[in-house]
Amino acid sequence: MKNLTLALISLAAATSHAAEAPKFDSKRLSQDVKVLSSDEFEGRGPNTAGETKTVDYLVQQFKAAGLQPGGDLAGGKRAWTQDVPLGRFEIKGPVALTVTEGGKSRSLKQGDDLAVRASMSGMKQVSFKNAPLVFVGYGVTAPERKWDDFKGVDLKGKLAVVLINDPDFETGKGEFGGKAMTYYGRWTYKFEEMARRGALGTIIVHETAPASYGWPTVKNSNTNTMYDVVRKEPLKSHAPVEAWIQRDLAASLFKSAGLDYEAAKKQAQTRDFKPVELKGVTLSADYAVDAQVIKSKNVVAIREGSKQPKQYVIYSGHWDHLGVGQPDAKGDKIYNGAIDNATGIAAMLELARAYGKQPAPQRSVVFLAVTAEEKGLLGSEYYASNPLYPLASTVGVINMDALSPHGPSRDFNISGSAKLELLDQLVAKAKQWNLSYSPDPKPEAGYFFRSDHFPFAKRGVPALSFGSGMDRVEGGMTAGKAAEEAYTEKNYHQPSDAFDPSWPFTGMARDLELLYAVGNDLANSSSWPNWAPDSEFRAARDKSAAQRK
Repeated sequence: MKNLTLALISLAAATSHAAEAPKFDSKRLSQDVKVLSSDEFEGRGPNTAGETKTVDYLVQQFKAAGLQPGGDLAGGKRAWTQDVPLGRFEIKGPVALTVTEGGKSRSLKQGDDLAVRASMSGMKQVSFKNAPLVFVGYGVTAPERKWDDFKGVDLKGKLAVVLINDPDFETGKGEFGGKAMTYYGRWTYKFEEMARRGALGTIIVHETAPASYGWPTVKNSNTNTMYDVVRKEPLKSHAPVEAWIQRDLAASLFKSAGLDYEAAKKQAQTRDFKPVELKGVTLSADYAVDAQVIKSKNVVAIREGSKQPKQYVIYSGHWDHLGVGQPDAKGDKIYNGAIDNATGIAAMLELARAYGKQPAPQRSVVFLAVTAEEKGLLGSEYYASNPLYPLASTVGVINMDALSPHGPSRDFNISGSAKLELLDQLVAKAKQWNLSYSPDPKPEAGYFFRSDHFPFAKRGVPALSFGSGMDRVEGGMTAGKAAEEAYTEKNYHQPSDAFDPSWPFTGMARDLELLYAVGNDLANSSSWPNWAPDSEFRAARDKSAAQRK
């Protein structure tokens, strides 16, 4: 009876808390998204006039919300921003690409046949002739899984042809989590692994299903200006060539070498796979790269805690998008990034306004709008490497990326399938809004590794990236899936990701009540959420426990 009474008291308190949660303004969300994704902001590219406008707008809004600057410390005072030094790399002039098959040569077109990134290796000119191509399967070295795709092959002076995703993506069964992508399946891992092995370059075979997006996304994201954190030895992280190739073109090159692409792919899904040179097939390339070091900015605001100001809850999201790039069929060159990620930043601003109006929580709440997510999570990676507030004293991170501007759903999800107590708290709290948790609908897409919570997670900080649900109150799963598929196919990383005045933003306004409640609970408690005991991130969190005493 005692336990029942306590449970009822707890339920009543929780229900009361839900009733007291501030309401969020869908019209203000709409206005923020409209402004941030307008042509005036030029696609919010780092180190552009669009960045200046974006940073100024965010600082203005945080000030109006009653928050304090939480950025770099100078002269005993905090600025509103954290400087983020970045390497900026841009191809200058034409990209000459020539493939030779059976002694005959033909030109390939940048962006259509291959998408070649501006080299981040430190080289100002990438030029080579008749480099051999070696198929290395999925390009994975995983000792804990007794998996080695390389079998000792020397890649120096060679171009490694690599499949996207994991060896068991197609079968759904195997050593790499079935359909769910591991970090070995991410293109970032593949580029890094080939660089570690001294390859001349990496060419990833693009296929829509295992990549989870189409060729336009590859082209639009990688043929423009590239950025990276500043590295002392860039060649250890980036081979001179990093590129994608269309699947059908790759298959034709395999055929010219006397190989069957599909058969080779099936062989690559086994432990016994051995690298295969594409005999008689070589690639030549010549292009110039302009390399500079620039500074972009994370924007940081703080609501200082009343009792434990040196313990921190972080709300994060990226303010950047792709800027001005390749024109679409209509000639539009501005990648406005309305959903990705003006929605997440609008959500952050609304949360900031709510915290600014409420009594100060016991712990500090930080609002972190990061740069260069579209360039490889660089703003969040820089913050996590150079934290303004100790990671050991960071209670948790709630990231918001590409939220739904539509009506409310009956569910929500997070990026990936990580197990952590922060998710358990989110699931429990969501019941007060009759919201259920739906596991990541596309674990094969590797979303866990593609949002700004990941640099925190890999350092042990409990972190998740919130996702709008797909089971719509109006239209159910059918409507939600249709909208998601249409966005991925037609708008993701394309100029058409633009503001739509018909968006109601009512679902986001409701979801923010939940995100506020969870963050506010953390900020007014003494608990330290952790990862599940079998999580690969648990050890790093446990190691920092002594610093929290």
